[in-house]
Parts: sequence; C-alpha cells; structure tokens
Amino acid sequence: MSTALPTLDRSTGYPLTPRSVPLARMHTRRRLTFWQWTGDIDDAVLVVSELAANAVTHGRVAGHEMWVRLAVTEDGGLLVDVSDPSPVLPVREGRGLVVVRQLALEVEWFLRNGVGKTVRARLAGAMGGAPGNSERGAGQMGHPGQSGESEEGAWVRPRS
Repeated sequence: MSTALPTLDRSTGYPLTPRSVPLARMHTRRRLTFWQWTGDIDDAVLVVSELAANAVTHGRVAGHEMWVRLAVTEDGGLLVDVSDPSPVLPVREGRGLVVVRQLALEVEWFLRNGVGKTVRARLAGAMGGAPGNSERGAGQMGHPGQSGESEEGAWVRPRS
C-alpha cells in the first residue's frame, strides 16, 4: 500500500443496517466533491457502496457500528477504509470485492486490535496516484489466516 500521507481525512460512523449504505454513498459523493478530489468520484462512491454493503451484510455485531474513512493522499490518490466489528476476513470470491478490485489500485485488509477489521482500497487521483510498495500480503488471493498465512493481506491490481 502506498506510503503517501493523507492531506485530507474524514471518518464517519454508521449503524450496521442496510439504510446506512445509501447514506455512506451520499456522504462520500458530497465529501469528495467538497474536497474537489480529482479522481473518479463515481468509482469511489461504488467502492464505498460495495465495502459498506459487505460490512452491513457480514460484519454485523450488536452494539457496534461501521466506520467509513476517506483520506486524500499527497499524491492525489484516495484511501477508502471501511471498518466493521467482525474479525472474519474477506475472501476473494465475493461479488463486491471483485468490483472493488477492478476499480482500485490496491485492496488490503487488516484486523483491528480487539474489535473487527478494516478493508482498505486505494484509488488513483487524476495524477495517477503512483502505485506504492505492496509489501503487506501482496499477491495473496485467498483467505488470510489459512495455511499459516498472516492475518492481513492484499490484492494488487496488475498494471496493464
């Protein structure tokens, strides 16, 4: 994942209910428009939508909420983090993650200390958001944690 530092950063909590997904989409579109982010806002909204839908569907734990974080990096790229309270890590076969992997430069996930996980997607800005070093689990395409793999991983979209 890129080591570029965030220049703009916003996190918002949502209840883990289906109604939160369109709300997260709307907030994402508004925030990125307000920031005048130069990347593809429609792609970013779709990534947030798919990751939020996955969190609502698979990450629901009573008394907890989902968090969506948007961060524009120094290189103009966008980090999208969606955190939920479930420690169950994503698998590559899910339709939503297939869509996210097609739109993002990189997708990774990691467990959060004591409460759930975060799935992160990095999208390019208009300047291309130069691909960074993908040391953490790069190339792992299955479910981390199986066969001795680490509890974090990443998918890196091949460059054409």
